Amino acid sequence: MPQLGLLPGRAWAALLGQLLRPPRVVCLGAAHSHSQVAEAVLASQLKPRQEKSNFILKTPKGTRDFSPQQMVVREKILDIIVSCFKRHGAKGLDTPAFELKEMLAEKYGEDSGLIYDLKDQGGELLSLRYDLTCPFSLTYLCEVPFARYMAMNKLKKMKRYHVGKVWRRESPTIAQGRYREFCQCDFDIAGDFDPMIPDAECLKIICEILTGLQLGDFLIKVNDRRILDGMFAICGVPESKFRAICSSIDKLDKISWKDVRHEMVTEKGLAPEVADRIGDYVQCHGGLSLVEQMFQDPRLSQSKQALEGLGDLKLLFEYLTLFGIAEKICFDLSLARGLDYYTGVIYEAVLLQTPAPAEEEPLNVGSVAAGGRYDGLVGMFNPKGHKVPCVGLSIGVERIFSIVEQRMKTFGEKIRTTETQVFVATPQKNFLQERLKLIAELWDAGIKAELLYKNNPKLLTQLHYCENMGIPLVVIIGEQELKEGVIKLRSVATREEVAIKRENIVAEIQKRLFES
Repeated sequence: MPQLGLLPGRAWAALLGQLLRPPRVVCLGAAHSHSQVAEAVLASQLKPRQEKSNFILKTPKGTRDFSPQQMVVREKILDIIVSCFKRHGAKGLDTPAFELKEMLAEKYGEDSGLIYDLKDQGGELLSLRYDLTCPFSLTYLCEVPFARYMAMNKLKKMKRYHVGKVWRRESPTIAQGRYREFCQCDFDIAGDFDPMIPDAECLKIICEILTGLQLGDFLIKVNDRRILDGMFAICGVPESKFRAICSSIDKLDKISWKDVRHEMVTEKGLAPEVADRIGDYVQCHGGLSLVEQMFQDPRLSQSKQALEGLGDLKLLFEYLTLFGIAEKICFDLSLARGLDYYTGVIYEAVLLQTPAPAEEEPLNVGSVAAGGRYDGLVGMFNPKGHKVPCVGLSIGVERIFSIVEQRMKTFGEKIRTTETQVFVATPQKNFLQERLKLIAELWDAGIKAELLYKNNPKLLTQLHYCENMGIPLVVIIGEQELKEGVIKLRSVATREEVAIKRENIVAEIQKRLFES
């Protein structure tokens, strides 16, 4: 043990005095310090409002609030979508709003820069989900979350839907329904099944939803990643550039072929003659006849990958014909989804404007649904690499909502913000107890009912409220009605009133609601 140097007597005394000082001295000092901090915090909170003149009340960029009127529209849209998912046998699933950063960043290729990272909160680096499917293995940002969920729970098959918010750190385009925070509705089929049957059902679901939403004419573009990869190979694209070139081609619905070619050559280093060969293919689109034509293409037919993709597309069109939706599907070689995990068929639904003249193509007004096959994603999360084939779709709720909302404004449609069926009213004072007993009876019978939160409201005020809120029926109870054992039932639309026996009022209301 090392020797301690000798200290003079006075030094030892001073040291012992510090060590033996009563704890309360320290505590009082600490308490005084904490008191000062608390006072400073309180003072900052109580500063006059004028000192905070730079503070602006607003939502963060790329986000928005939804009013009660808007929520009614959104809920109707979501109800149509979810009802379709359930009609096809899907189960509901939910996953966390954030995932491990390393899991998301590795699965989205160039899009990983759009992921929101969270500050370290206890030893884990986290990111907000980008979609919903990757966590279904986790879900696919709903696909990434879906894939993670499948791998974690060692599931080999599942048909699920997931509705939730996702976040992308990109420049928002509000006019086009593009936000940093938005709702995503995903449907996925996981499991080893015969080729193209689940894929065809996904396309059928998109058709049913878009038809049910009455958004107008639409088209679903389809392609296959194997056809794309085969096309790149026979055109002379280096394998290391496949994904980068794919990302450029995916912009063809937004910019011209000339601009896409320029990006591939000048920014991504592709030889001009290779870009020109790609242009011969990516500007082609059609139906089953184009699939058969590509089978005969002297260059594309040399690619085993491309032939596999073309074979599946041919089978897919057979099933789509049986489903009665083949005329809504277009084989488009320019469709190249940017995410790295698609392995087979890919598709994207776009709305079309009013039919153009016969010699022109309909104008595309934006994608409202997309999806595809991602057979390798679950295996990325499985420690043993066990693969579970998956195919799915995502509905673009925000863009659909923007379209529906704009149309409603154009036609001046009025929206009810509540579903109240009956209003409990009185023409006289001191009838709050009777109103409360009556409304409790209606609620217990499953009838949607309201009353004014006043002891003695004026009858005219109550009737005006019903008209403004679109409530169809009013029940009125007063001294005369109480004496005769009846309730007056009033139609707000016709203003007709009838006296109904007190014991029969619930049955009469239910009858009228059923008939309406």
